[in-house]
Amino acid sequence: MKTKDKIIQASIELFNLQGERNVSTNHIAAHLGISPGNLYYHYRNKDDIIRSIYKLYEKNLDQMFTPQHDDSVGMDEMMYYVDRVFYSMWRFRFLYANLPDILARDSELHQRYLVAQKRLYQRMIKSLKEMRAQEYISLDDEMIDDLAHTLKLVVTFWISYQHTQAEQEITQATISKGVLKVICIFKGYLSEKGRAHINVIEQNYRELMKSDQISPVMD
Repeated sequence: MKTKDKIIQASIELFNLQGERNVSTNHIAAHLGISPGNLYYHYRNKDDIIRSIYKLYEKNLDQMFTPQHDDSVGMDEMMYYVDRVFYSMWRFRFLYANLPDILARDSELHQRYLVAQKRLYQRMIKSLKEMRAQEYISLDDEMIDDLAHTLKLVVTFWISYQHTQAEQEITQATISKGVLKVICIFKGYLSEKGRAHINVIEQNYRELMKSDQISPVMD
């Protein structure tokens, strides 16, 4: 692996473990056993590193837009989508933990984030409408829009919310618990057919949360 790539991987690891605010470029260089000058040869500063990490995050999001199967629609596709979103949260959890501060420091990054969020929202709307066509939910377009916004809020701020509740490390169980919260929101809108389908998915995540694991879909 090239030094430039090693810097990115080490930065993600340290940011996730210690918090982005607590890690400097000197910490990253020391972790890799290289000189600060060597690091600055590849990246001008920490914000430059974060921008490069965000490119990986965007690539990860692009992969989410690829359907699980060519004929995968509705409930299955929505839950696959939720799986991938929460996996992204786990892999880049420092971004979600300190999102307002990171975006406030970099207007260009903020604009890229807004574009990515718009695409995520549009994908969610599409999946909800497919669920309606399959009679898993019965909502008009306005209610679908409201539900999509509510789900986006829960997903975006789940990790930062957890940080405010207790001084504890974000674990894989925390991520599975977040998926369960999304399922809980869904259940209030589902038809009887939809609830029967999602109960199986919910039980799977409860088992994963107990064992501090992430959904196999994410691995």
